[in-house]
Amino acid sequence: MIFSSLATSMVCIGETTLKTNGDPSLENTRPNILFVISDDQSFIHSSGYGCEWIQTPNFDRVAKSGIRFANAFTTSPMCSVSRASILTGRYPWQNKEGGQHYSLFPAELQVYPDILEASGYKVGYTGKGWKPGEYKIGNRKHNPAGPEYNTIKLKNIPTTGTFEVDYAANFKKFLSERKEDQPFCFWYGSSEPHDPLEKGSGLKRGKQIDDVELGDNFYDQSDERRSHMLDYAVEVEWFDQHLGSMIDALEELGELDNTVIIVTSDNGTPMPRAKVTLYEYGTHVPFAIAWPSRVGAGLVSDELISLVDIAPTFLELAGLPPSQHMEGKSLVNLFLSGGRSPVIPHRTFVLAGQERSGHIRHDNLGYPMRSIRSAQYLFIKNYKPDRWPYGDLRTTELFPNMPWLAKNPPEEFYDPVNDPDCLNNLINDPSLKQVIEVHRSELESALVRQGDPRALGFGDVFEGYPRFGTFKESLKGFKQKGEYNPRFSGPDKAE
Repeated sequence: MIFSSLATSMVCIGETTLKTNGDPSLENTRPNILFVISDDQSFIHSSGYGCEWIQTPNFDRVAKSGIRFANAFTTSPMCSVSRASILTGRYPWQNKEGGQHYSLFPAELQVYPDILEASGYKVGYTGKGWKPGEYKIGNRKHNPAGPEYNTIKLKNIPTTGTFEVDYAANFKKFLSERKEDQPFCFWYGSSEPHDPLEKGSGLKRGKQIDDVELGDNFYDQSDERRSHMLDYAVEVEWFDQHLGSMIDALEELGELDNTVIIVTSDNGTPMPRAKVTLYEYGTHVPFAIAWPSRVGAGLVSDELISLVDIAPTFLELAGLPPSQHMEGKSLVNLFLSGGRSPVIPHRTFVLAGQERSGHIRHDNLGYPMRSIRSAQYLFIKNYKPDRWPYGDLRTTELFPNMPWLAKNPPEEFYDPVNDPDCLNNLINDPSLKQVIEVHRSELESALVRQGDPRALGFGDVFEGYPRFGTFKESLKGFKQKGEYNPRFSGPDKAE
């Protein structure tokens, strides 16, 4: 499918408000908002998407009472970068240091929790907000996700890798502090199923190795690897259990009908060709919306949506004007129409990008890449194909069981509908030449319009941004924590 021009697909987000839906009862509605996000979960790892060895009854509960989106995508396959896009409604390359993993959150970046709080909403978060990175440098009074609610701890945790915070109890504490009739916007950020995982925890809970389904992207399909994925399943289910407790709490308070609930993940699972990559399992995430008093039940939408759309959606729900700084497009009309495809598609493509993941290359360099995903195809541009995609220490220290690693070509093209593991690069297929060119052209046009330094010729600015995480002693070059690399830190021309 060759999609339409960029001008047609990128409809201005400011043209619609709640009033345009033809329902007068919506004009003064300021619903509550519960935003729920897991940490490192590909879309296939939810029973709502057909997974039989991971049970997520509460994600399914949200989906069955509202809309499950079959084609939702993150803007980056790394947590803090993705979360910055969720908060700002902007792509990673528009968020400066905030678009770099484990860097800082620039003070000038506008985030939806601050906007909603200023309009009268009670705002807060539990678990993992925007992280990892440093936000205090910009004199922010709290995490960009809102004031923190992490004081209530669990006496017992199900696995050694589970975060000790009692997410549901902290949510209830947050609710108890509201003023009467005050709408709220709460961020539940589970730290699960992110590593580390307790080895053997899945088997201890009666899960069966033979139940695990692994795609062809798993070059290691041993029982040990399958057992590891069962450990991962335990943590996905723990995340889902707290979601259920929060839904129950809303129901007990009589607030469920007027609460918009969105459940998703920040990026894909740490498995081969997933997290830290722009392949299908790295960017395709679970996504469901429920609003019992407004949205029909049991719906499925095939519309392409992006996590960059969340911030403008929340502003519109609150009756606020769209921010001129946000690139995302509100989903309100889409889900109030029952998920039905509009005359003009919500999106004809989604974009994603990645720079640095961890300290895995000499001089703290990243692996810059951008992608465009249409309904059928995925085009990836690798800006530094001379670098090893998984780091300079690619054998014994980082990936001892992945002898198949190789350098990537400058461009890649896949059909993830028929090849979800993204193993068959079609970039040289002569029958797809025109389709590939359309994707290439649309990606370049979008990045130029959005001011991406990589597309404008000064992408090295990303290499200079500070890192606040640890540095590996075995790697050479720049290792100053929290400092700009003077070799790459010229004037930021993205201003």
